[in-house]
Parts: sequence; structure tokens; C-alpha cells
Amino acid sequence: MPASTPLRTESDRKAEITALLGAFCFFLSALEYMVPKPLPFMRLGIANLPLLIAIDLLPLPWYLALALVKVAGMSLISGSLFSYVALFSLAGTLTAALVMRGSRKAFGSRVSAVGVSILGALASNAVQIAIASIVVFGDAARLVAPPFLAVGLVTGALLGFFAESFMRRSLWYERVGGAYHA
Repeated sequence: MPASTPLRTESDRKAEITALLGAFCFFLSALEYMVPKPLPFMRLGIANLPLLIAIDLLPLPWYLALALVKVAGMSLISGSLFSYVALFSLAGTLTAALVMRGSRKAFGSRVSAVGVSILGALASNAVQIAIASIVVFGDAARLVAPPFLAVGLVTGALLGFFAESFMRRSLWYERVGGAYHA
């Protein structure tokens, strides 16, 4: 190795993984933005896929940084950075990230990526419904709760299946330190 080439630190490696997954969040946010939404804050949640993949790869500070990058990306792409929609996104994403991370840390391989994803989606949706009842809809928020939670259940399961398959088969995931065993 040439003397001028600095050694990569563990922090550099985590920053690179976060940047790559953050770029993936931006890409998925752009795709998600193109899908019609019945309500302004209702999303399919596909931009949460990098968060699901990162659970076992990143320490908590880097993981939370990735969650914030995801929110910023979604808000910039959708043009909602300074609106109540960004509040929904921030609350939902941070809740999902913490619940997914907490469930993985608490239960380890006893809960699959599907279970982790569903827990995150439902927690995110519950928080967003609570905020919707305070900020936008009042008591009428309970009317959107059933379809909102149903969509979260379905998309959470689908994202979990995809993430599980990716984590089992991906050489990149294995190379960067992922050891998925569910």
C-alpha cells in the first residue's frame, strides 16, 4: 500500500455504508413519490427498506443518521420539507426505525425481517394517525386508521420478505458485516 493512502477506519466504513444506503433511500423516495397517494401523508414505505437492511450493519448513531437522511430525501423530493407532511414523515420514520431496531436487538434472530418490518410499519402508522388526529383531521382520523394500518401491514410484510431475501443472498451485505440468521 502506498504511504500516501490513508487507512480506512471503522468510522469511515460506517459512513460509507450510511451514504450508500442514504442514496438508496433517496432513490426509493423518488420511486415512492411517483405512486399516487389517497392521503398526502400515506406512503407505501418502500423507502424504509434501507433502514431495514441497516439494522444489523450500523451502530445506533449512524442508523439514526440514515433515518434522518431518509426523511430529508423524501421531503426534498416531494417538496414537503417545510410542511406538516414532513412532520408525519419524521415522526413515522423515527418511530419505525426505533421500533425495528429495538425489536431486532431485543429478540435477535427470533424475529424475522418480516416481523421487524411489520412492527415498524404498524408503529409508524399508529404515530402518524395520532399526529393526524391532532394536526389535521381531529376525531375523523379514526376513519382513515383501518385502511392506513392495513396498507402498513401488507407493505411491511412485503418489504420484510424482500429484505430477508436480500440479506440472505447478497454478497455485498455479507461483505459489509451483515450476518442475517432468521
